[in-house]
Amino acid sequence: MEKKYEYKNLDVYKESKNFVKMVYGLIEKFPKVETYALCDQLRRAVISIPSNIAEGSGRTSAKDQAHFFEMAFGSLMEVNCQMDIACDLGYINQNELKQIEEQVSRIAAMLSGLRRKCLTR
Repeated sequence: MEKKYEYKNLDVYKESKNFVKMVYGLIEKFPKVETYALCDQLRRAVISIPSNIAEGSGRTSAKDQAHFFEMAFGSLMEVNCQMDIACDLGYINQNELKQIEEQVSRIAAMLSGLRRKCLTR
């Protein structure tokens, strides 16, 4: 049974959960007008990163695993784009955007490595 939840031991899973908290913290500062627009979209995208890592880890074929890691990567890029837009709109500052982009780079590298590992088995 323990093997079933191996994704919880992955550094990329842990980093992506921390990233969720970081993004949620920044969203709290957004204006109310964004509650059902940019905020909702950001929440869905950022939550799908660790969710897809977990789902991919539960798949038995390397191809399926790689697919879900690619989905997590796509969601990561979506969050990066949306936070860039949030900065343009004045919802976050340049320093906050820089922190987001640094975390995005770390997670992206980890996801790329995980995907490569799947495809070379």
